[in-house]
Amino acid sequence: MASSSSILLLLLAAFAAGANAATFTVTNNCGFTVWPAATPVGGGTQLNPGGTWTFGVPAGTSSGRVWGRTGCSFNGNSGHCATGDCAGALSCTLSGQPPMTLAEFTIGGAMDSYDISVIDGFNVGMAFSCSTGVGLVCRDSGCPDAYHQPNDVKTHTCSANSNYQVTFCP
Repeated sequence: MASSSSILLLLLAAFAAGANAATFTVTNNCGFTVWPAATPVGGGTQLNPGGTWTFGVPAGTSSGRVWGRTGCSFNGNSGHCATGDCAGALSCTLSGQPPMTLAEFTIGGAMDSYDISVIDGFNVGMAFSCSTGVGLVCRDSGCPDAYHQPNDVKTHTCSANSNYQVTFCP
């Protein structure tokens, strides 16, 4: 019986280690379709106006990004976007091509870090927040909540295991 209990505990520990540390909910408040993408979790989808997309991000994820792609046309899993295109893939595994407004994050440790960046240009308004932190809003390329150059100090933190919200056209 002790051996069965040990195996069960190991399985539970493995499941917990692979569990998502953060949940992201992406909402399209624009009057047009946006194709959000996320790396390194390898994701992308079509979001019609009013649509939402939810995905999990594992603990220890660094240099993660979410962005909106515009002017896209896909046939199955391949196509092209006017902004934020990631090598023609619907489900991105590579970062997109500028211009693109970025929600950037690091998940892990006692605190997570997050910010909005327009260093790679601006293509769609964005709000980005976590359940325990400051809400950031970027409606145009000059938004004060965003990084405009690498040495800006715009990173915010929130408790680990938070829920994040990314909204296009806030």
